[in-house]
Amino acid sequence: MEKIWLEKSYPPGVPFEIDPDKYASIVDMFHKYTKVYADRAAFINMGAEISYSELAEQATSFAAYLQQDLGLVKGDKFAIMVPNCLQYPIALFGALLAGLTVVNVNPLYTARELEHQLKDSNTKAILIIQNFASILEKVIDKTPVEKVILTSLGDRLGPVKGAIVNGVVKYIKKMVPAFNLDNVEHFNKALAKGSKLTFSPVKLSGDDLAFLQYTGGTTGVSKGAMLTHRNMVANLEQAKAAIKPQLEEGKELVVTALPLYHIFALTANCLTFITLGGTNLLITNPRDMPGFVKELAKYDFTAITGVNTLFNGLLNTPGFSELDFSNLKLSLGGGMAVQRPVAEKWESVTKTRLLEGYGLTECAPLVTLCPYNQEHYSGTIGLPASSTDIRIVLEDGSEAKIGEPGEMWVKGPQVMKGYFNRQEATDEILKDGWLATGDIACMDENGFFKIVDRKKDMIIVSGFNVFPNEIEEVVASHPGVLEAAAVGIPHEASGEVVKIFVVRKDPNLTEAGLIKHCRENLTNYKVPKLVEFRDELPKSNVGKILRRELR
Repeated sequence: MEKIWLEKSYPPGVPFEIDPDKYASIVDMFHKYTKVYADRAAFINMGAEISYSELAEQATSFAAYLQQDLGLVKGDKFAIMVPNCLQYPIALFGALLAGLTVVNVNPLYTARELEHQLKDSNTKAILIIQNFASILEKVIDKTPVEKVILTSLGDRLGPVKGAIVNGVVKYIKKMVPAFNLDNVEHFNKALAKGSKLTFSPVKLSGDDLAFLQYTGGTTGVSKGAMLTHRNMVANLEQAKAAIKPQLEEGKELVVTALPLYHIFALTANCLTFITLGGTNLLITNPRDMPGFVKELAKYDFTAITGVNTLFNGLLNTPGFSELDFSNLKLSLGGGMAVQRPVAEKWESVTKTRLLEGYGLTECAPLVTLCPYNQEHYSGTIGLPASSTDIRIVLEDGSEAKIGEPGEMWVKGPQVMKGYFNRQEATDEILKDGWLATGDIACMDENGFFKIVDRKKDMIIVSGFNVFPNEIEEVVASHPGVLEAAAVGIPHEASGEVVKIFVVRKDPNLTEAGLIKHCRENLTNYKVPKLVEFRDELPKSNVGKILRRELR
């Protein structure tokens, strides 16, 4: 497919190509910008801030601890299971400095989900927020994890404020269930120990693994996308190229409400804004919308990223429309479709355009983005990022014509190496360097792309991928269930919600009993919100349940 978007639609100042080898690794990039912007605030959380030089110093101490005290070596897997707080960037860059591969873990995972990810990734050590240590306790003996580093929410907020926050979380809000774990170190003690140890720099190349970023799959098993340092450098350069004409180096403050363990915020906020000398304002609990709006009122924020549900939630929170948006230059939406009413209301309230992008975990994640000079919401996912090629492929393998829908295939330096220890699944999605996304899209005469439908049965709830097989497996494990099918149903707030269709084995099985069973085995966004009992489910001639007939 000819790259017609380059000549016809690429905005001024955005290069056609980026250099994916600009930095030898993320660590190389980190060294450069922590020196250039040494005195700038790198991250702010709950009123506490850490400068670029402090971040470099503390990350190096953590790296020394991981190396010299825990004995971790280049290539070992290190899991981070914390929400947005200052511990995250310290641990993230500390692990990367030590040459480790970071395994990001959603802190809200159930024991079943956590066990799978730690085993599948062969994780040796984990940093976990103590609120969820009781979940780890249930499965740790079945995993390769040898060492646990515990942290509390207030650990990096200073002695007084930190103690207050930790006390409130534990004793007043009672958010820390009792747990008993052996071989534990506390985060602040690990940093103190590391500061007295000697860090040994690790030689890294672009081919070394930076992240095992877990994503669902059509088979329902969560798989680790192998993202190399080169993949990540390429994608942060692609993201930076697309937004830089709007921004000033050393002068930006980006609101980071999406979790940093999610690939969108990790690349778009954490990594990209470091190269701009920007400040990340970390929001620990964006679901507390009134609290979120109060926090926003304290800062002259210049950029914000989010998913449709987040923007919609803010727009419907009292006080948001009264905020000062005079410094806001960039609003970036991804993870799920941005809805027209939300985008238009955002534009009228904030006087900035909400630019929609499209990405996949397997692409680190950015693939396309609406141009920064777009005047209004367009309903498209924009133009391919610099150095990115896209083909629209028909069922017979031929290329689609302009305007004709087909499966979107992507090629570029951001495309993952493959799925960790899953060659068959890798071969299904990677074809001669092209990544088959499973999304049905079309391209218009100016090179703008639009998602038409999903080839996969994937459900997207508030920007998180939910795979029907996983839900069905959990539902079917209930002794009262004979058969089950899961589908996504459109929902105004979250884009989609999970609905299950169930054939009962036990006639006394209730909706409440089934939902309770799901809550025990699935993280909240995966739990079905709707249950419909049926006498039978539609099937193909080979007995496969036909989800499309249930939608």
